[in-house]
Amino acid sequence: MEKGSKVKKELKRFLFCTAGAALIAFNLKSFVNAGGLFPSGFSGITLLVQQICSTFFHFSIPYTAVYIPLNLLPIYIGIRYLGKKFTLYSIYVIVLSSILTDLLPAFTVTNDVLLICIFGGIINGAAVCLCLFVGASAGGTDFISIFFSEKKGIDAWNYIFMGNVCILVTAGVLFGFDRALYSIIFQFCSTQIIQLLYKRYQKHTLLIITDQPSAIYGRISKITHHDATLFQGTGCYEGVERNMVYSVVSSEEVNMLIKEIREIDPKAFVNVIKTEQVNGRFYRRPND
Repeated sequence: MEKGSKVKKELKRFLFCTAGAALIAFNLKSFVNAGGLFPSGFSGITLLVQQICSTFFHFSIPYTAVYIPLNLLPIYIGIRYLGKKFTLYSIYVIVLSSILTDLLPAFTVTNDVLLICIFGGIINGAAVCLCLFVGASAGGTDFISIFFSEKKGIDAWNYIFMGNVCILVTAGVLFGFDRALYSIIFQFCSTQIIQLLYKRYQKHTLLIITDQPSAIYGRISKITHHDATLFQGTGCYEGVERNMVYSVVSSEEVNMLIKEIREIDPKAFVNVIKTEQVNGRFYRRPND
């Protein structure tokens, strides 16, 4: 990669991470603060600790003082398993979003709790995706989810969502279940936005019946770096020999591959199946 391209790539990562961190902080001080909600992951734990200290012990504690120490273990996981540059950009997001959360004044966009849950969740999911798009994370459970996706081949976002319910039960017992239940809506909206926009760790299986198996495999290998398997059989309707190419690819690559397949063989029959889990050798684009 040329030096100019590297500089542009790093500048893009820096700007996206900065925007993501600023959006996270704005969301916490506007939507989340106005609704009295508890967002997902370590942000929710941090706000819960702050609320406990304020309500029961009558002193305030900075967001930064809780959120950054909570992220020390996930940061270790990131450095060891997910890539140093990926982790460094993630640390930047963690620190910047924490500082901005402490510095930005509270701002109420709306007092309608349902609107706060829906649009706050959408903004939170979009902010996380801004970081994920350029090879970083917003910290906390994002590291854990990516770790399971990288090492286990599991799309773990919904499992993280279920873990957050435990935080909300604690918040409900201490501060009332109305805000805790509203927070579930917030977290659900956030999770769905991430799954909708960021598809790197989601996978689909392609079953392609074609007369041009070699050319199609070549295109799959070149574009995605994934392998494929060729099956030969007999078409039941016409009784002639058929070739079927089998491959598992990332969901974000599916539409591009179908377009390429159509250019090679307009008569190809393509079946796309959502894949829940893959075990074995599967190429993953490096985080760094």
